[in-house]
Amino acid sequence: MTRPTFEVADILRAQGDRFLDRYRSGFDFQQLKAFRAILRCRTAALGGHRDACPSCGHQAISYNSCRNRHCPKCQTQARERWLAARERELLTTSYFHVVFTVPHELNVLALENPRLFYDLLFAASAQTLLEIAIDRKHLGAEIGMISILHTWGQNLLLHPHIHCAIPAGGLSPDHRQWVRPRYAFFLPVKILSRVFRGKFLARLKRLHSRNKLCCNGPAAALADPQQFAKLMRRLHRHDWVVYAKPAFGGPMQVLRYLGRYTHRVAISNHRLLAFDQERVTFRWKDYAHGGKHGKMTLAATEFLRRFFLHVLPRGFVRIRHFGFLANRFRCSRLALSRQLLSSSSSTLVEAGTSQASAESSSVWHCPRCGAAMIVMQRFTAAELSTCSYFDSS
Repeated sequence: MTRPTFEVADILRAQGDRFLDRYRSGFDFQQLKAFRAILRCRTAALGGHRDACPSCGHQAISYNSCRNRHCPKCQTQARERWLAARERELLTTSYFHVVFTVPHELNVLALENPRLFYDLLFAASAQTLLEIAIDRKHLGAEIGMISILHTWGQNLLLHPHIHCAIPAGGLSPDHRQWVRPRYAFFLPVKILSRVFRGKFLARLKRLHSRNKLCCNGPAAALADPQQFAKLMRRLHRHDWVVYAKPAFGGPMQVLRYLGRYTHRVAISNHRLLAFDQERVTFRWKDYAHGGKHGKMTLAATEFLRRFFLHVLPRGFVRIRHFGFLANRFRCSRLALSRQLLSSSSSTLVEAGTSQASAESSSVWHCPRCGAAMIVMQRFTAAELSTCSYFDSS
């Protein structure tokens, strides 16, 4: 893929000072840390290294990456390593994609309580799937899932939701057979929606009654128990959006799907179309109107405000595993699932291998002969500042 013409870092360099003057009072430490990391990524401020090709002798100087998980330039290798590890866990069956979304009226609480709110979103969605799946009226099996948190929409505004990748079926309660789904969309969406709504709001009420929710700023009115109860009643009256896609074609397709969602944050540099030092134009898809593609233009400071809404709390885990894919017994349950699936009479989908491609994509190759480049010498930021002939490659 070719390098993008514009980057989020370019917008920060041009409008970062103005942006901080306007919004720094509302910035937390993690947002400021991400701001500084993206600004300095692959510049002399982080030091660099000299790489050489062992085959043809070509040499080049590269600046170091910031490795911040919110940086649009620092996620490719992390994604490939994660996908290579997950490939070993794929089952020879199709996979479903289920998305849980909360109403936008709750965004003010998400902004003030990101860790509590997103933990609640993970817990309510996972428990909903596990509870409905184990019910014999629907599947009667123990399922496993990978859940991935997204906090943004295509327009970069706050839109918290969970993407779930789920093997098609699960282990019977006695662990003696693999139970296949009865429905084309895995589990009934309307039932998932009602149960998810109930679990989420019940936990939210409990947090509020125990004074664990921060209700400041736009959420200040919800500090009043009567106003909070009024909101809860209104949210109970409306259906919540739970979206389900039909099964993926096979294990390798779920890997390609996961690659689109695991390590992406807010917006990729490749979606940026224009930046005139004052306004930013980017591609977006309007899902409210049939997924229509279009262009959106924002003032640079507004673009940055939206971007930094999605910086996660320190140490927050945005990819989690539940059911038989939970960390504590993943290995044993996966082995059992493979054994039961292999004894099934249905046609299985063979999993390919992406390990080699994942490893090769994390290595910089010589632009002349294609051999893997090796690091010959490392430089600190101070050393680079005294050597004006160093250029970023």
